[in-house]
Amino acid sequence: MNSFIEELKWRGLFADMMPGTDEQLDKEMTTAYIGFDPTADSLHIGSLIQIKILAHFQQHGHKPIALVGGATGMIGDPSGKSAERNLLDEATLLHYVDCLKNQLSRFLDFSGNEPNRAELVNNYDWMKNISFLDFAKNVGKNITVNYMMAKDSVKKRLSGEAGVDGMSFTEFTYQLIQGYDFLHLYQNNNVRLQMGGSDQWGNITTGTELIRRKAQGEAFALTVPLITKADGSKFGKSESGENYWLDKKKTSPYKFYQFWLNATDTDAERFIKFYTFLGKEEIENLIAEHKTAEHERKLQKKLAEEITVWVHGREEFEKALRASEILFSKGMEDMTSEIFTEIFDGISNKEMSKSEVIGSSITDLLSGSGFLKSKSEAQRQLKGNAISINKQKVNDSFIVDESDLIDNKYLLLQRGKKEYFIIKAN
Repeated sequence: MNSFIEELKWRGLFADMMPGTDEQLDKEMTTAYIGFDPTADSLHIGSLIQIKILAHFQQHGHKPIALVGGATGMIGDPSGKSAERNLLDEATLLHYVDCLKNQLSRFLDFSGNEPNRAELVNNYDWMKNISFLDFAKNVGKNITVNYMMAKDSVKKRLSGEAGVDGMSFTEFTYQLIQGYDFLHLYQNNNVRLQMGGSDQWGNITTGTELIRRKAQGEAFALTVPLITKADGSKFGKSESGENYWLDKKKTSPYKFYQFWLNATDTDAERFIKFYTFLGKEEIENLIAEHKTAEHERKLQKKLAEEITVWVHGREEFEKALRASEILFSKGMEDMTSEIFTEIFDGISNKEMSKSEVIGSSITDLLSGSGFLKSKSEAQRQLKGNAISINKQKVNDSFIVDESDLIDNKYLLLQRGKKEYFIIKAN
């Protein structure tokens, strides 16, 4: 078996491939691409598997291309979607493309003169000058409507399985445009393989079919599983439905670190194979060691460290680790504003005047700051002994004193073990 495919399989990152893919990878250095549509100004952790696949591909001596979909991003991929995507204006889309290019350049090696150095491409560069008539004549006539309608992503939308009836012509053409990307890269960048999530199989094989019919060539497809948690729930979202972003301005390194640290034992065993570059023997030893003392959470700590360093760097990991140590200890004494802001960067906060804070009841403060929705919610949480101020449990009789302010400025509110909020008293 090809070493790259073997690596994917032991890591649990292999879903399917077209016949001949492993022989192609054994035969020569192969160029492959994965597409990333710019739907926001940052990628989120749902994109990490695709980035990791390209990185593994490069480590195995092959050439990765990351495609940023400036053209396809204007349309929206219907795969796995229950509703039509809102279309972006061109200025917003171009801004998103630039943001994604900057992010992707951190994860792949684009430097040097090695033949397998990574490349970044934008499909808008070759799609922008193609007229609709030219596309219909040169691309559309090579793929039948029957072929396109047989794809799962189309069938589910047309049958109403995806939660909505029908799809626009715009989204229906998405697989043709993605197929044309593959053809263009096949002809101009020597790309022989497209990779992606298992929900992309239909779009990818439309490209291989277009290459066969239009260029009389042979191209290949390889997909990886869609990641879910062990309990089957969606991966990569907070309990409130928020994404965990790779941009530290959108998701702080502390919050990012905590996401991985809070993985269940079962998920940690899977995720450390999926999301780190650690070798098989080291991972197996870590799992075995973890099972001897699960309460120490060694596996989760190593997982969180590896991914946070990979995404944010060693310095940001050290800050996140320091924040975790302080948050899960008791004392907050003698903490300066500088240390406090460094540690709690990214945690939700609100600025209030000191007159609003000092002398305020805890019930008024919890609701008035916006940390909790209402006074009745605050009272319920206080009765349940769920509220802490500066890491100390408080009850409904607590009144804020000036001495409670950290460095005469900050108040750390906490609900339960993991939910924090900062009041900045000016």
